[in-house]
Amino acid sequence: MTVDDHPLLREGIAAVLEGSFDAKLVAEASNGREAIEQFRVHRPDVTLMDLKMPEMDGIDAIRHIRGEFPSARIVVLTTYRGDTEALQALRAGAQGYLLKSALRKELIEAIVSVHAGRRYIPPDIARAIAEHIADDELSARELEVLRHVAAGNSNKIVAGMLGVSEDTIKAHMKNIMEKLGARDRTHAVTIAFHRRLLNLQ
Repeated sequence: MTVDDHPLLREGIAAVLEGSFDAKLVAEASNGREAIEQFRVHRPDVTLMDLKMPEMDGIDAIRHIRGEFPSARIVVLTTYRGDTEALQALRAGAQGYLLKSALRKELIEAIVSVHAGRRYIPPDIARAIAEHIADDELSARELEVLRHVAAGNSNKIVAGMLGVSEDTIKAHMKNIMEKLGARDRTHAVTIAFHRRLLNLQ
């Protein structure tokens, strides 16, 4: 099954599968909700799942499908190299992670590997995960502070919103910047969005 909100990409995958090896495309979906419904009907051996889609994103869909069907085998398809996104997808239950730019070269190998019960993670993605997995993760409070800062609020305003002193917010921001390797607040927010620690609403 292919899950992507771009019909052209789904057609491209179908063409690669048709011309390459003995695999049958049994279902398509354009968002996470459709993916769950189609999975229940067709029970595909391998699902190719986009991450960013309307209505329900790929990570939520993976969690739902794996919760209902623990043996489901899912390969994430994405344009994004971010280590945090890769980790979120793998923690949600995906067994493979494939960049859309590498589809023609690596799609078949990824499907065969995951169908055989192995993980499929490109070396550069694996390196990025290894580099960041040992990092201190931001605490729930630090994420809360960063969300308010990302919305354009000053330390003083954030302090008032959270009922703490401005010095406390400054201390949180110092820790956040150290953990993210950021030069300043704006850089910290940018890094957090790139690594999907924060999502655009």
